[in-house]
Amino acid sequence: RVLVSRPVIPMGKDIGYLPGNKDEKMSNWMQPLFDNLDFLIAQAHSQSIKSSDQLVKSKIIEIEALSFIRGRSLPNQFIIVDEAQNLSPHEIKTIVSRAGKDTKVVLTGDPYQIDNPYLDSASNGLTYLVEAFKGQKLFGHIFLDKSERSELAELAAELL
Repeated sequence: RVLVSRPVIPMGKDIGYLPGNKDEKMSNWMQPLFDNLDFLIAQAHSQSIKSSDQLVKSKIIEIEALSFIRGRSLPNQFIIVDEAQNLSPHEIKTIVSRAGKDTKVVLTGDPYQIDNPYLDSASNGLTYLVEAFKGQKLFGHIFLDKSERSELAELAAELL
């Protein structure tokens, strides 16, 4: 099973209260992950999987709010936390320490795209974890230095 989440930290002003159950509230926050997953599904020309929504409905992918992860033990899972640069070191520790037997944890993020006003490129949880885990046999770190979105996105990241 794949568990996916991301911090609920807005870029700019918050739009306020969202109605609905947990899944309905999380759907807007998870849309960037679903956009990328739908792109990959389309590129693979899959006959059996048509959309990320199908994976969620069949419970292959579970959406979880990070605020509900404390106290859980998550064995035999593949956990993906997107935008991890918006988490504090304490939050990263809480998430990674939920991993049970045979669980893999993947944290994605860019320490130069932080929306949390209390963190910066050096104090965020993603940078903290990378520095703390360096040299550990259970840890790997990949730095991608080229934008895959578009030339325009790369230019904006470089010049703005």
